[in-house]
Amino acid sequence: MKLKPFLLAAIASLVPLSASVAQTPTIDYSQGKYKTAAPDWSKITWDTLPPVQQPGFLKIPKNLISTFGYDPSRSWTAGQKVDSVVMLGDADDAFKMSDLSLKAIDTVALPTTATTTKPTLKDFGLMQWQTPKTLVKAMPELSNLSLSEVPPLADLFSKNGEFTGGTVSQAIASNPQAADLTLDKIDLSKYSLNSIPGLDKTQLGKFKSWQQAYVNQIPKLNQVPFDKMPQPISSGIDVVGIASVVLGTSEKGDAKAGNDYFVSGSVVRGDRTVTVACPPSIECSYLEMGDFAGSEGSLYGKRWASGSSQQVKGGYGFLAAVNGGKEPTGRLVYGSGFKVALTGVNESKGTADFGLFFRICARPPFQQKTCTPYFIGPVPWLPVSENDLVIVGTGR
Repeated sequence: MKLKPFLLAAIASLVPLSASVAQTPTIDYSQGKYKTAAPDWSKITWDTLPPVQQPGFLKIPKNLISTFGYDPSRSWTAGQKVDSVVMLGDADDAFKMSDLSLKAIDTVALPTTATTTKPTLKDFGLMQWQTPKTLVKAMPELSNLSLSEVPPLADLFSKNGEFTGGTVSQAIASNPQAADLTLDKIDLSKYSLNSIPGLDKTQLGKFKSWQQAYVNQIPKLNQVPFDKMPQPISSGIDVVGIASVVLGTSEKGDAKAGNDYFVSGSVVRGDRTVTVACPPSIECSYLEMGDFAGSEGSLYGKRWASGSSQQVKGGYGFLAAVNGGKEPTGRLVYGSGFKVALTGVNESKGTADFGLFFRICARPPFQQKTCTPYFIGPVPWLPVSENDLVIVGTGR
């Protein structure tokens, strides 16, 4: 299915980052005489990530919404938190968040100093589009409970029909119209999470259109450390280089420096990084690397080009047309949850700034996954100085 680009629109531009990343938790990591501040994934959560620096949007045409089974359209502003931009479906292959239940989240979420009231059904964002029918499909054990044991459903049925006795399944059979009403027709803030028995033990992925819930719409999910996800994040330290020298915007692409000179590039289907050289005679600031094995090492002399200089092809499937099909050059250092891009270099200080970029993904029923380019960002990330280690990762 060929998708006309004008059906999808997005805004993303890349500017050198000035926002502080001082709040990002780090650990000291060293190899030999070289060291770096590596991310401490036991303390980094969706909530602790710095905000997105550029605005953007995605508008999906109606015919595709029916293909996807939900609507991944959204817009965001500069300064918005990542957990209110990323939906569960975007990063499920990376972290398997759909495998979590509210109870499982509660056991691994980091404690917060904020005073929090007990969450209600309104705080569990995906409840608003559930119906009695979809709830029973997600939680078959509900069907045999008496309606009075599930107060939110009793409320919904009493508002929309005369049948209020018997079991949940009898209520659904007797009042099919009310059985298809969404729960946002009642005041969900009146009900605690345990007003629906077993709700806290049900995996997120069991609920209808779970993919379109934002991370911050699931109580405490934004406080789960990335190393405690059902599929933990890759640390990236299996491949590490040395930051030899940073070279600024006066540098140009060189025809003699082909793709194999670079570690940065495009992310393709299968979620792997394919290296892409800077085009000849076009601006190409970059970080040049050294290797522990010296000139014999595989990273010796390799370049990480700046995403401020170079946009590359990104995405696959229907959604690849978004953002003109382009993403900043970079690599999958920590897995497919986000792409790491070099966002600016300072030759005089010998420093390189980095940013994280996120994408939107969907998996239509019986079809392959489709993803936009990595264009949501940049989210300021840990800078690197010359003679520091650079975490490169496997690129997958």
